[in-house]
Amino acid sequence: MEEHLNAGQKKAIRHYKGAALVLAGPGSGKTRVITYRTKYLIEHYGVDPSSILVITFTKAAAMEMKQRFQAMTERKYVTVNFGTFHAVFFSILRHAYGYSADSIIREEQKTRFFKEEISHMDLEIEDESEFIQNITGEISRVKNERKNILEYEALSCDTKSFRKLFQKYDNLLRRQNQIDFDDMLVYTFELLSQRKDILRAWQNKFQYILVDETQDMNQLQYDIVKLLAAPKNNLFMVGDDDQSIYRFRGAKPEIMLGFERDYPGAERILLNTNYRSRKQIVDSAIKVINHNEHRFEKEIKAVRTEGQPVITAVFDNQKEEYACMIEKILYYHKQGGNYSDIAILCRTNRQPGAFAEKLMEYNIPFQMKDAVPNLYNHWIAKNVMTYLKLGKGSRKRSDLLQVLNKPLRYISRECLEDEIISWDVMLMYYEEKPWMCDRIETLQHDIKMLGPMNPYGAIQYIRHVIGYEQYLRDYALDHKLKVEELLEILDEIQESAKGYDTLEEWQKHIEEYGENLEKQQREREKQDGVILCTMHSSKGLEFPIVFIPEANEGITPYQKAVLKEEIEEERRLFYVAMTRAKELLYIFSVKERFHKPLEISRFVGEFMEEKE
Repeated sequence: MEEHLNAGQKKAIRHYKGAALVLAGPGSGKTRVITYRTKYLIEHYGVDPSSILVITFTKAAAMEMKQRFQAMTERKYVTVNFGTFHAVFFSILRHAYGYSADSIIREEQKTRFFKEEISHMDLEIEDESEFIQNITGEISRVKNERKNILEYEALSCDTKSFRKLFQKYDNLLRRQNQIDFDDMLVYTFELLSQRKDILRAWQNKFQYILVDETQDMNQLQYDIVKLLAAPKNNLFMVGDDDQSIYRFRGAKPEIMLGFERDYPGAERILLNTNYRSRKQIVDSAIKVINHNEHRFEKEIKAVRTEGQPVITAVFDNQKEEYACMIEKILYYHKQGGNYSDIAILCRTNRQPGAFAEKLMEYNIPFQMKDAVPNLYNHWIAKNVMTYLKLGKGSRKRSDLLQVLNKPLRYISRECLEDEIISWDVMLMYYEEKPWMCDRIETLQHDIKMLGPMNPYGAIQYIRHVIGYEQYLRDYALDHKLKVEELLEILDEIQESAKGYDTLEEWQKHIEEYGENLEKQQREREKQDGVILCTMHSSKGLEFPIVFIPEANEGITPYQKAVLKEEIEEERRLFYVAMTRAKELLYIFSVKERFHKPLEISRFVGEFMEEKE
C-alpha cells in the first residue's frame, strides 16, 4: 500500500492520535493522503470505521473522496462518514430539532422575499439581481462572523436599509420555522456550546476528524470542529495556507497559521513534492508566493524536472494579446492537441466573456467553468443601447423613461402621458419653469445628435457630452460601489462597438454573441473546447497549458486590493493560477487597455527577479 508514497505522505498517513497539521502544496497528493490515512487508522490502529469523520467543502469533493476510499478498500468500511461541513452540521441539527429538507429555505423563496421587500423600499437600484446577490452575501458574512447587527455598518447599501432587510429576513425564517445554510453553522455552534450532553454524544461518535481544504474554513466552521474534536483532539487538518483565496467568504489563512497555538503539541507535516507541474513552473510560482510575509515557509520540489521556463510577453494592447493567444491555440490544435488541454485563467468573472467573443470569431470551441455574465445584459449596456435607440428615432415612452434622469435632470415621469413621447407636450408641462424647458430641449438636441453617429462615437458623446459617465460616478458614490468597476464596464461596451459602422451591425453581433454564450452554458463540458475560467474557480483543477492574460496592476492584483492582507490574498490567487499548469505556462501583459496605460503586474516582476 505504501510503496508509491514519499516520506511526507507516509508520515501523514501513519499519524495516529492527537492534532496534526498537514501542509499540502499544489499537486502533492493530499486526497491520497486523506483516503490512505483513513484506511490506515482502521487496519493498523483498529479504529472503528463509524467513528471517523472526513469533512470537505463541496458535495462533489466529498463524493469523489468516498468513492476513491471505497474502491481502495473494496467497500469493506462503508460506515466511515464522508460529508461537507453543511451536511455534517445539518445532521447534528436534525437529530436535535427534528429538521427535515423542507426546513431549509430554497434560493427561489429567498430571492422572491427580497424582491418583494425591496419593491416597498425607497432604493434606487439599477440591477435588482446584483443588489440581492450583494445583500444576501453580506447577510451571510454577518451571520458567519457573528456580528451584532445593531452595531454593524453595511457595505452593500445604506446601513439603515440593510438592517431592516436583515431583520425582516430573520423574522421570515423564524415565522416559517426555516433555516438557511448560514444558520446551520450558527445554530450548530450555539447548540454544542449550550448543551454539553449533546456535545458529548457527538464527540463520542466522531473520535477521529479529518478536514480537507483547511485553508477555506471560516472561523465559525473551525470553532465547531474544535468543539467536536475535544477532548481527545484527534484532529487531522490538511490544507495549504498559500492557497487560501476565499477571504470574501470568511476564509482566513490565519486559522491555519494559528493552529499550533490552539494545539501546542500538534505535529506539523509538510507534503512538499509536486507531482503536477514542471520544475520551472513550480520554481517561478514559489518565487512569487515567497513575497508573502504571513505564511508557513515551504520548500516545494517538483518531480518533473524537464520543461520550458514560464513564457512571458508584453503587448501594446489587448488586440495583439488576443491575436498571439489565438495563434498559439490554433497551432497546438493543428499539431494534434486537444483544445481542452488549454485553459485561460482570468482574474475577474467579466474577462472570460471578452475571450469567448474572440474565440467565437475564430470558430474555436470553448467551455466555461463559471456562469459568465453577458456584458450586453448589464444595466449600463441597456442604458447605452436605449440612448442609441432613441438617437435612431425610437419614440417609445418606456425607452425615454429608462434614461430620462441618467444623468439627473429632475424631469418627472408625469410629463410623459402617452406611450409615444411628444417633446411639445413635455415642454407644455413645464411651461412655467423655463429652466426645466431648457433641460428638455438639451435632451432633445443630444438625442438628435446621436442619430448620424457610429456606435463608438455615439457612446463617446453619451459619456462626455450628455454626462452619463458623471451619472455613474454619482451612482457609485450613492451605492457604495467602486466607480472604477462601473467605468470599466462602460469601457468594455464602448470598445466592443469599435469597428461597427451602424447600430444594426453591432446589434446583430450582440444577438449572435448572446445566443452562442447561452449555447455554451447549456452544453458545458459536452465538447472538446478551450477552458475559460476565473482564477478562483480553477483551484483544484490542472491543465497541460495555461494562459494568464492581462497580468497588469489593477487587474491582478485587483484594483480593490489596497491593504497588505488584500495584496497577499491577490498574490495567493496568482500562485494558485500559476500552479494549475502542468507543461506550459504563458503569462501575458498589455501596455494599455481601453486607451489607458497599464503597468505590468508586480507578480510578474517577482518571479523574473533572478532572470535579470
